[in-house]
Amino acid sequence: MTTESVAGEIVKPAGPHGYSHDKESHLKRLRRIEGQIRGLQRMVEEDVYCIDILTQVSASTKGLQSFALQLLEEHLRHCVAAAAVGGGPEIDEKVAEATAAIARLLRT
Repeated sequence: MTTESVAGEIVKPAGPHGYSHDKESHLKRLRRIEGQIRGLQRMVEEDVYCIDILTQVSASTKGLQSFALQLLEEHLRHCVAAAAVGGGPEIDEKVAEATAAIARLLRT
């Protein structure tokens, strides 16, 4: 969700966090990832071939990375944008938070 300008006024998205507007979709996505992780456990319990397990690990990792990028985008559009509109020192804090989050994502 984006911050919009209506008749010159900035309208912030509803909810305390950027992801609030699409919470159910995010929870569904996380449940799917959880199922992939449980599938990994079953694969190990059933002595599945290593490469097949690694393929599933890759799929699970990509799912988490995709979720993280969506969450980051929503944070930038909601929290950082709201701080920018508000001005003051809070914008520097939000940019530093986002930068640190991006750095953590790049290390994974």
